[in-house]
Amino acid sequence: MTGLAWAVLSALWFGILTSVSPCPLATNITAISFVGRRTGSARGVLLSGLLYTLGRALVYTAIGVLLVMSVLSAPMVSLTLQTWMNKLLGPILVLVGMVMLGFLRPTFRSKGMSVRLQQRVERWGLLGALALGCLFALSFCPVSATLFFGSLLPLAVKHQSGVLLPFIYGIGTALPVVIFALVLAFGAQWLGKVFERVTLIERWMRWMTGIIFVGVGIYMSLVYVYRVL
Repeated sequence: MTGLAWAVLSALWFGILTSVSPCPLATNITAISFVGRRTGSARGVLLSGLLYTLGRALVYTAIGVLLVMSVLSAPMVSLTLQTWMNKLLGPILVLVGMVMLGFLRPTFRSKGMSVRLQQRVERWGLLGALALGCLFALSFCPVSATLFFGSLLPLAVKHQSGVLLPFIYGIGTALPVVIFALVLAFGAQWLGKVFERVTLIERWMRWMTGIIFVGVGIYMSLVYVYRVL
């Protein structure tokens, strides 16, 4: 695989990992309850899930374009980052891994969405799912903020991809909603069991990724910072 292909897979994995973390999972559950109100129409359920996914992906893409392109448009900053990116990625990955393992707990809180605003969004019909995706994408919590700003954006800057990688990440963050929309459309009785399994595997996914991040970060630091390997 090429470097960009690995970056795309990494962006998708970061998004999936974000989606099953406790805080984003709670917002996805809210989105699923919104989608579930259209269980009378399988087409409506699927369209709601896809529009919610599109809303999240568009917001992350907009943030990615704003930050990545602004960095790359400044010649001195771009040159500095390209020169130092491998050296910076090592410590960044170690810090992100420590956050995911629970050794570091950044104080990052999101106010979420008020009940009144949620009710207003619900009255918009299918477009409400799109708006809901946009709103929930902005509800960053420690894990999602760490993965997006600490892992995805450095990867996007390195590959000069302010559109593709954030968009793929956004799809990953809403992937459970699409899956659960299918479940709601064709087998609502499975929903509870699926939620239980997702909750069980989330911790193991987060720990495995955290250990990999710390290991890769230490390796990159030894190679590019300390030059001992």
